[in-house]
Amino acid sequence: MRPVGRAVTVFRDALGVPHIRSPDRLELAREQGLVTARDRGWQIEVSRWRSEGRLAERIGAAGVEWDRFARRARLADTAQRAYAALAAHDRAFVDAYVTGVNAGLAEETGRTGRRSAERRVLDEQFGSLTPHEPWRAWAPLGILLVEHALFSTFPRLLWNEHVLRTLGDDAVDLFAATEPAYGSNAWALHGSRTVSGKPLLAGDPHRVLELPGVYQQVRLACDEFDVVGLTFPGVPGVQHFGHTGSAAWGITNAIAHHVELFREEFSDDGLTALGPDGWAPVTRHAETIRVRRGTDVVVEVVETDRGPVVLDGLSVRFPARVASDVGISCLLPLLRARTAGDVADALRGWVDPVNRVLAADATGTVLSFDAGLVVGRHRQDRRLPHDAWSPAARRGPWHRLADPAPVTDVAVDANERPGGVARDLGRAYAPPYRARRIAALLETPSALGPDDMAAIHGDTLLGGADELLGWVRRASGLSAGGEALRDRLLAWDRHMDADSTDAALFAQWRSHVAVRLSAHPGLAPLYRPHGHDALFEPWLAVAVRVADALPGLLGATSLGIDGAAVVRDALELVASSGSGPDAWGDLHRLQPVPVLAGVGGPVVDPVPLSGDSDCVRCTASVPGLSDLSSRGSAARWVWDLSDRRRSRWGVPFGASGDPGSPHATDQLEAWAAAQTVPVVTDWHLLVQEESSTQAGLPQPSTLPDV
Repeated sequence: MRPVGRAVTVFRDALGVPHIRSPDRLELAREQGLVTARDRGWQIEVSRWRSEGRLAERIGAAGVEWDRFARRARLADTAQRAYAALAAHDRAFVDAYVTGVNAGLAEETGRTGRRSAERRVLDEQFGSLTPHEPWRAWAPLGILLVEHALFSTFPRLLWNEHVLRTLGDDAVDLFAATEPAYGSNAWALHGSRTVSGKPLLAGDPHRVLELPGVYQQVRLACDEFDVVGLTFPGVPGVQHFGHTGSAAWGITNAIAHHVELFREEFSDDGLTALGPDGWAPVTRHAETIRVRRGTDVVVEVVETDRGPVVLDGLSVRFPARVASDVGISCLLPLLRARTAGDVADALRGWVDPVNRVLAADATGTVLSFDAGLVVGRHRQDRRLPHDAWSPAARRGPWHRLADPAPVTDVAVDANERPGGVARDLGRAYAPPYRARRIAALLETPSALGPDDMAAIHGDTLLGGADELLGWVRRASGLSAGGEALRDRLLAWDRHMDADSTDAALFAQWRSHVAVRLSAHPGLAPLYRPHGHDALFEPWLAVAVRVADALPGLLGATSLGIDGAAVVRDALELVASSGSGPDAWGDLHRLQPVPVLAGVGGPVVDPVPLSGDSDCVRCTASVPGLSDLSSRGSAARWVWDLSDRRRSRWGVPFGASGDPGSPHATDQLEAWAAAQTVPVVTDWHLLVQEESSTQAGLPQPSTLPDV
């Protein structure tokens, strides 16, 4: 690339996506931090407060539950350990980013600066200015921990344990058969299957639809690299989805059993805990959670040889804490990657969560592999928490995964149970429907290009419908109205389109099934108190878990459930309800989760949505509770290895977290239609904005088009 002086330059495309250019990677990291603070300042401050376990200091009693977890889980201490263990060049990269963040936040919180809308709301609620402190050097590592702390199967183990205690061991697998469908999709096409003759990667991560969005579109360009991708606001570089010009990658969650839970037994004085080799000392101290305009809360922080005691009597072994590593050392090698092999080499140091990775490069190589730190366990040992005194409580054997396999046709990852014992790292995978549907859509004699990926991203076939409709087909003893509804549902095309009245009728029937099962006497013991913090209620709410397990529960005769009667009653109820909704989109609408509820921020209309939990176009809801969707595609991406300018991407809302910005929600319409927009990399098509350094600023026309 042509040298352009020492200036850092920031450009924006028509959607406000920042494109940052500097000859020096440290100045680039500093500017990335500055731009992020300007675009997503409130969001990253909340993430930082969460990582420190100091949310309640800012928002009052509403932050105590999270702070208690963060303190007990030792998130801040783990981040500090991981930061201390960084190599000098990685530490310098993080330091530069934090310097930029602090400069950007100082603009907002300084006496002459402007306050974010959210900070103003807090100030009005509490009648005082929201406290502000500069970021500590390890803050980005803490934020990466926050993003993944509960993004594992350990909360599901809490549910399995609760089922064991209330319904018995045989009932555990009725619920543990599948994970909720909020993982991700990713697929790869070898060049032999594409229009260009070069590989194509695409996919979409599924997460809670936070507002602002959890992923930030960004371009980072310097003399060492030029990368476009999706990053976690508050963390430097690009982590899970990126395109360097000659290499690209994307991930899905491997649903691995890598975070483990242990039942602890303590001595009477609480100073020792029983482990596999006998009694051993524990560390124990008290921390005080300061509560804004409230009563301070004292938290006892306990750690055994297994890990932090996150819940009463239960410790958690986090790989990041075991290794004192959150994967930051992977970031610079990823940015520098020129081949798919470079991507695999970079991710050999990845820790948490365990991901399935698809990588490709301009030479035509496509690779599939797993990345992360995982403990070796037999599948049966991934089902429930372990006793801390059992042999299973010993550490290891730990494995770092990154053995790439070549892809010569297509590859699909959608959180399903993988083929082969070596890649079967978990227990409760997502249903296979999304993976099968994507593979079927890719089975075409035509060569495919980037524009063809929209049909896959937007596919609404409900893969799990036939399993439930099998019960409808067998329904008997129905009224005339019930029979008419049965026949209509069986003739339905199984697509969850927003304008489909048949999809709406199916959803209504399914919700009634879920409500009846949730209220069934055979499941009544599940409503006994589980004894865990409210933070874990999303994983322990009976109605949510029932909604995830409808097919299995309908056949649970051991619990006294008459599935045929439940299905018949639900059919009759829908048939007798009179006029229903016009279409699925009347019920199924977007309901994003604000970064902090009740504290301002961008507002979006409840737009109608196509799709459903088991569709490729994942817009998940909870049948029986609500048809509103708060989970789904947190981004969409298409990486073309023939020419990066043919790549596409999109996020649910926009590039900015400022509710007053024109770019706060300007991508919502395209996202709701399952569309993406072109990745613009030609500098002369971008608009230059004022940056932190103006000396020697080049004109866009002097920069290369890449």
